[in-house]
Amino acid sequence: MRKTFRPRRSVLYVPASNAKALAKVASLDADAVIFDLEDAVAPDAKDDAREALRHYFRANLSSKAERIIRINALASEWGAEDLLAARACKPDAILLPKVETPQDITGVTEILEETDASENVRLWAMIETPRGILNADEIAELGLRSTGRLDCFVVGTNDIAKETGTSAGDNRAYLVPWLMQIVLCAKAGRLDVIDGVYNDFADIDGFTAECTQGAKMGFDGKTLIHPAQIGAANGAFQPDDVAIADAKSIIAAFALPENANRGVIALHGKMIERLHLANAEKIMAKVQMTGDRL
Repeated sequence: MRKTFRPRRSVLYVPASNAKALAKVASLDADAVIFDLEDAVAPDAKDDAREALRHYFRANLSSKAERIIRINALASEWGAEDLLAARACKPDAILLPKVETPQDITGVTEILEETDASENVRLWAMIETPRGILNADEIAELGLRSTGRLDCFVVGTNDIAKETGTSAGDNRAYLVPWLMQIVLCAKAGRLDVIDGVYNDFADIDGFTAECTQGAKMGFDGKTLIHPAQIGAANGAFQPDDVAIADAKSIIAAFALPENANRGVIALHGKMIERLHLANAEKIMAKVQMTGDRL
């Protein structure tokens, strides 16, 4: 199945057990929403959260935002029921926690295939453990399979910091090498990759700075814990006016008849290849889908 581009600048976590939060989802400008059955839901609330999610999806058959359901690990006591519930809801994707090997993905893919789940239900993977980081390249290779479902990595910075004993402060200086490794692996597998959360939702300046850092590192968006963070994330991960102008000129240049079959052209004193065209088309797709600065 050919992957379809989706903007993922702002990806908001919403606890499936929080009725008030679920009711607000339709009014928000987040590009994507992760309905969480895992960390945000207490053990004694898992059953009710699943039922709330079933009811929500039955009542809301469509959404302007991409919809993802994060389940508990299949090895946990809740994982199997979570996966069945998520499959029944028919979200855009199912997010798998603490992915450490390709088999963590292929095992779920096989279950979805065996139960005739729509090929439109994609898989996202949380990379949030030392083993997951070390194996990120092998996991990302699944994104190159035409029959695969893997579309996106989501970084769990809180878990990485906890598992390694590394400080997440100081502009994430000690996490940056691992974050860049995850980004590199994701791009090699043609996957999107979403940055981790910023815990102090009241600190918009600090959040905006971290979004800017993430965008420069190559992340496609950021996971959020509060709706107040949506605007800053959308702004930080949206192409700026210079990038948009460059993208338009590259697309226009390759559209000229004399350049139709050329792999490299000269534009404004620079050599431009078709890889630059592909990036320009992605930039314009993001702009067009988000409705900004057309």
